[in-house]
Amino acid sequence: MLKQYLHYKLSQKLSPQQIQLMKLIQLPTQAFEQRLKQELEENPALETGKDQEETYEEEFDSNDNDMDNEQINADDINVDDYLSDDEIPEYRLHANNYSADDEQKTIPFASGTSFTQHLIDQLNTFPLEETHYQIAEFLIGSIDDSGYIRRPLLDIMDDLAFTQNVYTDEKTIESVLKVVHLLDPAGVGARNLQECLVLQLHRKTQTPNTELATKIIELGFEQFTKKHYKKLLQKFSITEVQLKDAILEIERLNPKPGSSFSNNARSVEHVVPDFTIKITEGELELSLNGRNAPELHVSRPYNEMLKGYKASKEKTKSQKDAVQFIKQKLDAAKWFIDAIKQRQHTLFITMSTIMHYQKDYFLSGDEQQLKPMILKDIADKIEMDISTVSRVANSKYVDTPYGTKLIKEFFSESMTNDQGEEVSTREIKSILETVVAEEDKKKPLTDEKLTIILKEKGYPIARRTVAKYREQLDLPVARLRKEL
Repeated sequence: MLKQYLHYKLSQKLSPQQIQLMKLIQLPTQAFEQRLKQELEENPALETGKDQEETYEEEFDSNDNDMDNEQINADDINVDDYLSDDEIPEYRLHANNYSADDEQKTIPFASGTSFTQHLIDQLNTFPLEETHYQIAEFLIGSIDDSGYIRRPLLDIMDDLAFTQNVYTDEKTIESVLKVVHLLDPAGVGARNLQECLVLQLHRKTQTPNTELATKIIELGFEQFTKKHYKKLLQKFSITEVQLKDAILEIERLNPKPGSSFSNNARSVEHVVPDFTIKITEGELELSLNGRNAPELHVSRPYNEMLKGYKASKEKTKSQKDAVQFIKQKLDAAKWFIDAIKQRQHTLFITMSTIMHYQKDYFLSGDEQQLKPMILKDIADKIEMDISTVSRVANSKYVDTPYGTKLIKEFFSESMTNDQGEEVSTREIKSILETVVAEEDKKKPLTDEKLTIILKEKGYPIARRTVAKYREQLDLPVARLRKEL
């Protein structure tokens, strides 16, 4: 028996415009400038900069919300909706709450030789036969940004055979690798940290300290990394002073020799603050980076084309096709301008709410003044979705009197102290960091002792929580913080 059932399902589907708006909100200043540039290139109806003649602000009157899925009839287009008696509508996205850095200039980086080419240039000074040179060149190509060769030599041997038609053995590759180890910076081409440090020590002028340091790395590397100093004293029959001098020698070495090459082709993140907070006569002032406020208007030729279409008595097919294209571009321009307005409003109101929520911190710069604050706290105040606040907080920076900060750093969970007050976990981490910095490095504090100290200061938290906060602060365990 065939039965029919009717099911109702409630679902929320974001429109393409809403998705694009969320992406715009998430973009930091530099990425936003790239997105703006892309839109200007793709939409000839959109132009940036001030128009030469006086214009006035006017909104397009269009009811087409989903242009991509709609067939446009040129006869149905009301051209007057896109024209004014004056000139082209211009959308001046300008206000008084933008910082005066519109004319910021970016300092260009001088181009230079890549890290790989720097090594190849040195390799060319060695008299190698053709096969050995090909192996050495391939090894250099396998060096990562830190200066290491992470892949096993057997894998490199197979790659040489399959990609370079160079058939060799592991022993030959090992001998050629010794040539690579002679290149600068010292330690380059090492397969692990231990080998990297040994290579650098061999390059140094040999003294009792460097000789002992080499022995420690070659024969006692595990005890050294775990700071088992008593075992090292017994193993090498040395005094504490000798050990301390040898460790100082090791600490002068570079664990990442590749990073010492200034022109190394790696991605460098340049932070441009999206907001600026200043203190004027005891009051906080917030401004949005002026580069987020472009001046946009509709292209003048597009306006003239619409006027010509309206004036013509007989509409040809080519004219109708043209006006359909123009309408699509004008609608896209209108949407993009409106989206930028909404982006600016969202950024400003979100950061303004965060600033006032954390007013005590921004006035003092004392991290212990940071209040517990989660995304929902701000979302509720500005009546927006939590995901919107997250998009602003996770990717934006604010320039404060105390340095440039990632906005998400102001968010933290809360806990109750022994006074029954809600305090930020950032406050606890700040105190924990201070306690560790001031500890006796010869007898560093264990997590158990740190727990007791925090409890005495009024923060009753568990030892495992202390360990979690310590790890989040990138602080090693007590044994690894020990110094002679």
